[in-house]
Amino acid sequence: MEYAKLGNTGLDVSRICLGCMSFGSAEGWGHNTWALDEDDSRSIIRKALDLGINFFDTANVYAKGNSEEILGRALKDFAHRDEVVIATKVRGKMHEGPNGEGLSRKAILSEIDHSLKRLNTDYVDLYIIHRWDYNTPIEETLAALHDVVKAGKARYIGASAMYAWQFQKALHVAETNGWTRFVSMQNHYNLIYREEEREMLPLCREEKIAATPYSPLASGRLARDREETTVRLETDQIAKRKYDATAQADQLVVERLADIAEKHGAPRAQIALAWLLHKEPVVAPVIGATKIAQLESTVESVTIKLTPEEIAFMEDLYVPHSVVGHN
Repeated sequence: MEYAKLGNTGLDVSRICLGCMSFGSAEGWGHNTWALDEDDSRSIIRKALDLGINFFDTANVYAKGNSEEILGRALKDFAHRDEVVIATKVRGKMHEGPNGEGLSRKAILSEIDHSLKRLNTDYVDLYIIHRWDYNTPIEETLAALHDVVKAGKARYIGASAMYAWQFQKALHVAETNGWTRFVSMQNHYNLIYREEEREMLPLCREEKIAATPYSPLASGRLARDREETTVRLETDQIAKRKYDATAQADQLVVERLADIAEKHGAPRAQIALAWLLHKEPVVAPVIGATKIAQLESTVESVTIKLTPEEIAFMEDLYVPHSVVGHN
């Protein structure tokens, strides 16, 4: 495994981050029909640690908190707290009625405590806002996050999918008020969705902010033939909304990815991840795994070096896409 600093910080993270959305089950988590039970989840987490992965990403809303619980118990059993980097997120709906979601001061200060309890830890290394909250002033959100950091409940703060103007506004407000600054951006980015290259990634490069892309394999579409299918490909309605409209154009990119994978004698997933790892300021793609073999294969991507010609060959046929994931 290779490690890198998380943006303009001294924090070392593995160049692969294990995403935990596939862990746990809960009522109301119906779209995630491929989720693993706790025993299988623990096996994946333990293997990730054995492979040198020290960076784990979850969210309060994943399986209504069950993902955090599973991750917390596993890391307590398998790792030393100082050796792992735990990220979790806040914004999603956690209960019905008023104040059940969002990035208000009330929600943030409440949800960080709930997350820490579920994760069985005194602090998280990275506390991420789970997209923009159009109903709360960014000043209120940033002041609350600053207090979370000052209270020792989070070491750093990050953001996820939003428009570049929103992220720039948040950075400016934090700087103006002397509040804690975002150090990472978890955005939607892969070979068949590259809209982030227009504004968000140049902003992150300029501001020395780490990119930790989610959906690096386009929910499996970059990992297998079009004819192959999985439970997730058949049932994941969120992924269908992301990719189905451009499936025909995207397939041309996937075919070029397959050509480069064959040239390297490597699975497509490894090449797709290697492509991301060549992109500045990408530090660690957030990958999901439901099988040990997937995880083992993923780690190999860190060692693959692509030539500029190979990268250009895979990128050549990309067509513009509608922006997905910011709302």
